[in-house]
Amino acid sequence: MQNNLIANFFFQLCLAALALAAPVAEQVTVQKTDAWQYGTGGGIIGLVVLILDVIVFVEVIKSNRPPLQKLLWSLLVFFFPIGGLIIYWLFSNRAAHNSSSGYETLP
Repeated sequence: MQNNLIANFFFQLCLAALALAAPVAEQVTVQKTDAWQYGTGGGIIGLVVLILDVIVFVEVIKSNRPPLQKLLWSLLVFFFPIGGLIIYWLFSNRAAHNSSSGYETLP
């Protein structure tokens, strides 16, 4: 019983020490910013880049490329959204790998 009281007291002492050791801010400031700003984390430009990247992903998946090339193009655009998008549009030879649009006729 006495060991339980000592352990409980020690545990409470440790919690109090942790609470007192936490840094306390003197003044908390709240900044109101525009949600559509052109900074890191988004904005209108980020939304446009996201839409263009999704278009590239869909185009790569629908193409008749081998699976390894599809994976490499998708990873390039995923890890480098703007640079990968530009490289894809310039060097991907999209016309040669475009899958047939529409329906195929039956013989």
